[in-house]
Amino acid sequence: MGRTNPTYRDMVRATENRWSDYRRALRHGDQPYFDQLFEHARAHADAGGYLNHQFVEIPILLSIALEQEKRIASLEKRMAVDEFVE
Repeated sequence: MGRTNPTYRDMVRATENRWSDYRRALRHGDQPYFDQLFEHARAHADAGGYLNHQFVEIPILLSIALEQEKRIASLEKRMAVDEFVE
């Protein structure tokens, strides 16, 4: 027997496809940033699939926020080191 429900990864892919017209309308320079947002969602696919949330957008957005929080913390740490060195 096959799977009856789509996987989280399938739902992320479908969400990204639904937003393809929006992506196409973005300026060329913004498109890679848009793509990166969905990379963040795919990076946390195991957690998103485990959650099995009714609305796939919620774990997608939380995955994006988590990755951005990690990036901010990394940049703040680098800034603190640079200030210490000077």
